[in-house]
Amino acid sequence: MPTMQFPYPRKTSHPPPYQNPRASTFQRRRTLRNLAPYGLGICAIILVFLYFLRSSSPTTPRPPPGIPPVVIVTTLDAKQSEHYKANVIENRKDYASRHGYATFFPNTTDYDLMSGVPSSWSTVPAMRHAMTLYPHTPWIFYLTSTALIMNPSQSLDFKVLDPRKLESLMIVDRPVVPPDSVIKTFSHLKGERVDFILTQDKEGLAGGSMLLRNGEWAKFFLDAWYDPLYRSYNFQKAEGHALEHIVQWHGTVLSKLALVPQRVLNGYTKEVAGSEEEGRYREGDFIANSHGCARDPKRNCEMEMKPLMVRWKELRDGEGRR
Repeated sequence: MPTMQFPYPRKTSHPPPYQNPRASTFQRRRTLRNLAPYGLGICAIILVFLYFLRSSSPTTPRPPPGIPPVVIVTTLDAKQSEHYKANVIENRKDYASRHGYATFFPNTTDYDLMSGVPSSWSTVPAMRHAMTLYPHTPWIFYLTSTALIMNPSQSLDFKVLDPRKLESLMIVDRPVVPPDSVIKTFSHLKGERVDFILTQDKEGLAGGSMLLRNGEWAKFFLDAWYDPLYRSYNFQKAEGHALEHIVQWHGTVLSKLALVPQRVLNGYTKEVAGSEEEGRYREGDFIANSHGCARDPKRNCEMEMKPLMVRWKELRDGEGRR
C-alpha cells in the first residue's frame, strides 16, 4: 500500500529527548574555548608569513616602462658664473644619458627659505620638488654643485643601490656623528629596507651627495627636515646639523639610513676640516667634491674645480662621447 503524503510536515511520533537550553549553550562555549588556541595559532602563522613576504620585497615598486630609475638633482646658485653652471649641467647630463637617468637643476632662489636662512637649505625643497616632477622614479640622487662625476661608467644600481651590493658596503654600528656619538647605525638592517644612503666625514654626516628612495617615507623625512623650527634655529652648519639632529633623535629616520664609505659617493678633493685621507678623492673614483669651497670666502670653487673639469672632459672625449 502506497505511503500517504501530507501537504505539511508531519509531527513525528518519536520526538527527540528533551534537552536543557542552558546545557546546550555551555557545551558550545566549551567547544569554542577548546578550539580557540588552534584558531589563534593559524592566525599567527598567517601574520608571520605575510611579514616575511613583505620584508623580502623592495619597498619601492618597479617603475613603469619609460620612467627613469634615478633623477639627479643639483641646485645652482645665482652667485656662480654661467660658465661654471654650464659645466656642472653638462657633467650631470653626460652621466644621466649613459644610464637612462633624468636631471633636474633648480636655482637656490626658487624656494622660500625664510629670511636670513643660508641658500644651502634649498637642497631639501629641491629634492621634494623632484619627487613631485618624477613621482614614479624610484630614487632621487642629490649632488652638490661643488662636486663632479668623474667616473661615469658605472650605474648607481651597480655601485650602491642593488640591495646585496649595498649590504656589502654598509657601515654598521658606527657613531652617526663621529667620534663619540652614542647613536649608532643599525647592525642588522637589510638592503631592501634602506631608504636613505649617504656618507660621513670625520666631523659628521656628509650631505653633499646622497640618495633618497622616492615614496611616502621620503615625503615625511623631507618635510620633517625642512621644518621652520630647524630653519630658524641657526645651526652652525645649517641643514647639515639639522640633518644630524633628526637622524640621532628620530628612530624612524635612523632605521632607514645606510652609511657607505666616503669615496663610494663623496670623495673630497683636498684636505679641509672634516676630511680624512681615506675619504680623499683619487683618480678613478666616482665623485670629486670640493667640499666647503662655497662657505669659505678664501676659496674659489670655480678655480678649484677647473683642473677636474678639464680632466673629466679629457676622459669623456677619449671615449668619443663629445
